Amino acid sequence: MIVLPRPTLFDVLFRVRGSIIRSIAPRMAAMLLVSVAAVLLAAHNPPMLAQLGAIPFTLIGLALSIFMSFRNNACYDRWWEGRKLWGQLIIEVRSFARQTAHLSTELREPLLLGVIGFSHGLAARLRGKAEAPVIARWCGTGDWEAVPNPTDAALREVGRRCSALVQDGSLSDIRYSVLEQPLIGLTRVQAGCERIKATPVPYAYSLLLHRTAYTFCLLLPFALAKSLGWWTPLVELVVCYTFFGLDTLGDEMEDPFGEETNDLPLDALVRTVERELLAALGRTELQPPLMPEKALLL
Repeated sequence: MIVLPRPTLFDVLFRVRGSIIRSIAPRMAAMLLVSVAAVLLAAHNPPMLAQLGAIPFTLIGLALSIFMSFRNNACYDRWWEGRKLWGQLIIEVRSFARQTAHLSTELREPLLLGVIGFSHGLAARLRGKAEAPVIARWCGTGDWEAVPNPTDAALREVGRRCSALVQDGSLSDIRYSVLEQPLIGLTRVQAGCERIKATPVPYAYSLLLHRTAYTFCLLLPFALAKSLGWWTPLVELVVCYTFFGLDTLGDEMEDPFGEETNDLPLDALVRTVERELLAALGRTELQPPLMPEKALLL
C-alpha cells in the first residue's frame, strides 16, 4: 500500500510513484499514436470525418463514467471490507491475549504462538503462497501439508489446546467459553477474506467495461480531430488517463490482498500481531515494525 502525505501541487503535476500512470502508460502511448493519425487524416482527407461528430461521444462518455463509477465503488467496497476484516483480526487477537493472561507462561505460550501461526498462514493463503512452512515456524512440526486448509487447522489446534486445558482442570468452563469467542471471530475473519478472494467481480461485467472504454478512447480522436486539430492528442491523453486509470485502479482493488501498490499491507499487519503477542509472553527481542520502503508498505 502506498503511504504518502496529502499530495501537494508538485505531486499532482509530477509525481509518478503512487500513481497509476506506470500501469497505463503503454495504452496511453498507443492512443496518442491513434490521435496523431486522426489529426493527420482530418488534415489530408477531411471528407472522411465530415459526418463524425462529438455529440454521440458525449452521451457514451456520460454513460461510461456512470458505469465505471459503479464498478469502482464495488471494488473499493471489497478493499475496505478486507481492511475491516484485518482490523477485526487484530481486535480478536488482542482480546484472546488479554483473556489468557491468567494462565502460566508454559500453558499460554502454545496458544499465543498458534494464533501468530494462524495470522501468518492467513496472509500467505490470501497471497497464494505456501501456508505450511510459515505455520510450522510458530506452531511446531506437524502434518500441515496433509490438510486442505492449514490456516484453519492451526486455529483448530489452538481450540484443541484450550479444550485440553479444561479437561485437566487448568481452565474453567466459563473461561473456556470466553476464550472461544475470539477464536470464533478469527474463523469469521478467515471466511470473510476467503469469500472476497474467491469471488471476483463478474467477468462479463468487467469485460463489458473494458470493451466500452477501449472503443470509446479509440474512436474519440476521429470525432475531435476536425474541430480541435493538434489539441486532439492532449484531450485524448486526459480522457485516457481518467478512464484507463480508473479501470486499472478497480482491477487492483478487486483483489485487496495482493502485493500491488494499492493492496493492503498484510505483512505489516501480521508483524503487528506477532510483536504484540510475543510481548504479551514477556519476550523483549522483537522484530521491528515494518515501515514503508520508497513509500510502499507491504
